[in-house]
Amino acid sequence: MESYYRAVSSRDGRFDGRFWFGVTSTGIYCRPSCPARTPKAENVKYFPSAAAAARNGFRACRRCAPDSVPGSPQWDNRADVTARAVRLIGDGVVDRGGVPELASRLGYTERHLNRLLTEELGAGPLALARTQRAQTAKTLITKTGLGLSEIAFAAGFGSIRQFNDTFREVYGCAPSTLRREGTPVDGVVSLRLSYRAPLHTEALFGFLGARTITGVDSHADGRYTRSMRLPHGPATVTLWAANTGAAGSLGAARGAADREPTDPDGALGAGTRAGFIEAELRLSDMRDLTPAVARCRRLLDLDADPDAVDSVLAGDPALAGAVAAEPGVRLPRSVDGFEMAVRAVVGQQISVAGARTVLTRLLPPDDQGRADRPDLPTRFFPTPEQLLALPDEAFSMPASRRRTLRAVAEAVRDGLRLDAGSDRAATREALLALPGVGPWTADYIALRALGDPDVLLTTDLGTRRGAKALGLPDDPDDLARHAERWRPWRSYAQIRLWRAA
Repeated sequence: MESYYRAVSSRDGRFDGRFWFGVTSTGIYCRPSCPARTPKAENVKYFPSAAAAARNGFRACRRCAPDSVPGSPQWDNRADVTARAVRLIGDGVVDRGGVPELASRLGYTERHLNRLLTEELGAGPLALARTQRAQTAKTLITKTGLGLSEIAFAAGFGSIRQFNDTFREVYGCAPSTLRREGTPVDGVVSLRLSYRAPLHTEALFGFLGARTITGVDSHADGRYTRSMRLPHGPATVTLWAANTGAAGSLGAARGAADREPTDPDGALGAGTRAGFIEAELRLSDMRDLTPAVARCRRLLDLDADPDAVDSVLAGDPALAGAVAAEPGVRLPRSVDGFEMAVRAVVGQQISVAGARTVLTRLLPPDDQGRADRPDLPTRFFPTPEQLLALPDEAFSMPASRRRTLRAVAEAVRDGLRLDAGSDRAATREALLALPGVGPWTADYIALRALGDPDVLLTTDLGTRRGAKALGLPDDPDDLARHAERWRPWRSYAQIRLWRAA
């Protein structure tokens, strides 16, 4: 605990999201970088999650907003049951289906799952979801003009009383205290999505922009916009960078992420290296705010720890120069696992541009008109059912690849999950069992849909070209042996090899 107290004393932002501390003399819990006066060591208690601090009777500091820090990298990268549960809770599974749905998705009993989470996070799934609901409600209160009763149910609370009681327990005030006047009610929520610096935006948005599908997503003037299907309805999101620094990296400045009206200056304290991505969400149902934010964060890999990744990759002299020149390269993921699986199959042995053309032909007609905002997407990626209903001539590809696409669509329709809560090893095996799905396709899906941080596509032509450009072996077997030193971050090395190509 001595190292934790040193982090608190120095207001070290690198530990934000790794632990939280409560001050017994005030009853408030904070993030390590909180700019408030450092409490005495004997008055400090440490917690593995914000929910654990709330469960122990502490309320969130309104100055440092400890519930809005970037998520812990370990829950983002690990593949065990606890990490998968945290990711599913973040996507709102408990809000939509309760703990029984979460336990069913993971294949464990509710009792065992509660024990696992409590042992590691200090709080069970209900407490974790409850803290998340409070954060969602706070966002809706400060960012929209919705009535408080609407906000209560949109955030997932079962009653107004539960909403009021939880809010007072978590934040120490009534919900109306944070109300902003005059915000229009139009389904638009503007947020700042926090991350640990640095973040190389050119690499991140450039990768996504090169793979846009006309009508579904677009990238122009530094803004990436796309349509999404969420549990309660369609949505569009626009994401762009703030606080741009040198070489396309963001966030070396001390700007606060997800700043609250009670912290107008965003002072996070000395040593904080944080930044934020601006997000504009257009939701057809406000209940989808939680999954929308979770999927945007996942798409941009905002919970990563770039220092941990870059320190490992820079240890290889062949990558050291690239890491120094472009720190904070992230792993672009996805907002929909099925979409990414289709992109992977279509992309087999053809160029990125060719894949974009083929994918556009698979889209259903415009789902919504936006005469008022022609810059917004008008189409949505097909569902498994829509893809299966397409005639053969719509696929514009060899018959074998068409059969593979239909096999993937049937598997997803019948229950195969391709999301953050999936068992990575079991999902890979299930994919490889499908006709026409080989190691490259399964690994590409693992890389981007499942978010596996340790995947390297050694047989990929772009990978081999990038390896050669960096002076690395371009033979797949030799490259695989060399890449052992990059574990557990080979997926991030993969992005750098593609950039080098």
